Amino acid sequence: MSGQTRRDFLLKSVSGAAAVGAGLGVFDSSSLATKAEIPRRTLGRTGEKVSAICLGGYHIGIPKNPDDGIRIIEAAIDRGINFLDNSDDYHAGESEIRMGKAIKGKRDKVFLMTKPHPRDKKGAMASLDESLRRLQTDHLDLWQFHEIVYETDPDWIFSPNGAVEAAYIAKKQGKVRYIGFTGHHRPEYHLKMLSKPYDWDTVQMPLNAFDNFYRSFQKQVLPVLVQRNIGVIGMKPLASGTVVKSKVVTPIEALHYALNLPTSTVVTGCDSMEILEQAIQAVTTFKPLTESQIASIHERVKPLALTGEYEPFKSTTAFNGPRVAPPPFAA
Repeated sequence: MSGQTRRDFLLKSVSGAAAVGAGLGVFDSSSLATKAEIPRRTLGRTGEKVSAICLGGYHIGIPKNPDDGIRIIEAAIDRGINFLDNSDDYHAGESEIRMGKAIKGKRDKVFLMTKPHPRDKKGAMASLDESLRRLQTDHLDLWQFHEIVYETDPDWIFSPNGAVEAAYIAKKQGKVRYIGFTGHHRPEYHLKMLSKPYDWDTVQMPLNAFDNFYRSFQKQVLPVLVQRNIGVIGMKPLASGTVVKSKVVTPIEALHYALNLPTSTVVTGCDSMEILEQAIQAVTTFKPLTESQIASIHERVKPLALTGEYEPFKSTTAFNGPRVAPPPFAA
């Protein structure tokens, strides 16, 4: 998603974000080192073992003081979160810069992912090199084409000199280990990407209790990923804060719901230590939900979920990045 619209939305949700941490009390950083271990899951056919929650890259760029964002990353790694998410356009690269500083000397402890927005080979390769520079590393564990949110995106990526050619080059050069894609707007665009001639390692998409009732990735895309043993990366478990505003499920319930799906990991944004602690609390207390627990959540969210109001990344275009120039692309 491009910066200003998403930033505006999140700023309007500050009160909701504060409520996410309500009830946690005064934060004690030592608690991050003393609780139960964070479970690992298998990332599809890659066989990689990753933490069941992934630290989202966008939110670590929100704190005005860069050191605050860096400390969140360091604390997450020290606590056992090894999967780190990012993108070339999060805060104009600032999120990657902060992450690069945080993982210095710890690169072997993390499974590092970032995402390019360009749809052409030349632009994607340039994006990759810039990301590697900002992240202070010579390779990524996972590189995912970002924001498949327009019907034309799959065709453009697979056009002559399209971004998929950059994926082949990057893997051959040893700059990238695995390739995937992301998107938040319409499940049919994910299905279109999955129909293309590429063996995807991972797919990232919204998975939350509200998704079940509106343009459902859970119903339409998830079964395909499971059948093909593609790593499932859930995102927006709190629906960009609107879960908190709904007041029908708690943040912990919402995270447990996403963790209960056949996800390899669930990306969650943490712009404070308190929110990080909440995410860790959710993953370390998770137990498979019973049918009655799932039914209870569905019953509570359904009246609010049917219109998409509580999933604005689907029902509006505010979270969509800009369209890029169409093909033909330069060699």
